[in-house]
Amino acid sequence: MPYVIASPCIDTMDRSCVEECPVDCIYEGERKLYINPKECIDCGACEPVCPVEAISQDRRVSEEDEEHVEDNRRFFTEVLPGRDEALGAPGGSHKTGVVGVDTPFVQGL
Repeated sequence: MPYVIASPCIDTMDRSCVEECPVDCIYEGERKLYINPKECIDCGACEPVCPVEAISQDRRVSEEDEEHVEDNRRFFTEVLPGRDEALGAPGGSHKTGVVGVDTPFVQGL
């Protein structure tokens, strides 16, 4: 997974990264944004526009936010609360719209 969004995004969701992403791979939960690891092209365009510095490469995530690396993956591979199936790689967040639910990890924070 090239880029992940960590804890500074929770309850902030500025969305500057969504506007900057050339492949539309940033999806909106209820309290946080998530980067789809299968759709991200590792261009890095999202990282410098995040005003709360929530985005980084998976191998550069701060120690206190390491759980967000796996959690970003789970957002797409596991069935989220209130949904019938995993999100997977639907081909763009604008096509999908607001998901409106977070992973159990983010819900518990």
